[in-house]
Amino acid sequence: MTDTASALVSTEWLADHLDTPGLVILDGSHHLPTTGRDAKAEFEERHIAGARFFEIDEIADKNTDLPHMLPPADEFAAKVGALGIGDDDLVVVYDTIGTTGAARIWWTFRAMGHTRVSVLDGGMPKWLAEGRAVTAETAPVPPKKRSARRQAALVRSREDMLANIDSKAEQVVDARSAGRFNASEPEPRAGMRGGHIPNSKNVPFPAVIREDRTFKTPDDVRAIFAGAGVNLEAPITTTCGSGVTASTLALALFLAGVEDVAVYDGSWSEWGARQDTPIDQ
Repeated sequence: MTDTASALVSTEWLADHLDTPGLVILDGSHHLPTTGRDAKAEFEERHIAGARFFEIDEIADKNTDLPHMLPPADEFAAKVGALGIGDDDLVVVYDTIGTTGAARIWWTFRAMGHTRVSVLDGGMPKWLAEGRAVTAETAPVPPKKRSARRQAALVRSREDMLANIDSKAEQVVDARSAGRFNASEPEPRAGMRGGHIPNSKNVPFPAVIREDRTFKTPDDVRAIFAGAGVNLEAPITTTCGSGVTASTLALALFLAGVEDVAVYDGSWSEWGARQDTPIDQ
């Protein structure tokens, strides 16, 4: 069973509640450009019954070259309303990886003031492994009028991150691999410098995920961050390549009872592409 405070639902719960009024299922799948995968095409071939596709590069800020940045609140409200999602609906998000795109959508809804949002623990991989039904069928849904209000406490900008280098008011935790963090392996996006934001710590996002793509226990998550030198009683900002797996860390921390967590929306797609941002390796 779930409630407005729950950030995760199980595959069992979702299978039992597919027809619940006010429940909206979203496929929030997203793939790095190097994978050659098309998330929308995959959705059209196979998805959980009743699911709608949340395209993070379309429900995004169109006034920047950075990928899938948060849109203005009014644009979010209009585009999400067009998906038939109202202010009071319970949104359950999954993806075909299990832990990435869904977490980004979870954070996006919360960053726009919609707290009735949960992630399907284990995502599509666990759903399929359990032999649960999928379909290629879709049906039109009527649009809904809705509101949105950006929650500044959950979002960080480049200016915020630059100021934080000196103030050290917030700990910065990078979700990328150790190789990308220390510049020993290339970035998947062309033109990116290697390395990390000064003073940041590295917790690669797979560290908080089990083999079946479900999240590790709160105690395990807390131990993982503590082991990386992160003080869970102090403010944290997560970052990654483009704000997606940073949201995976934000969700894992939320599940572990750590709520003073923001996401650097531009992440390395912004920081690593510029020449005026300091980098450590």
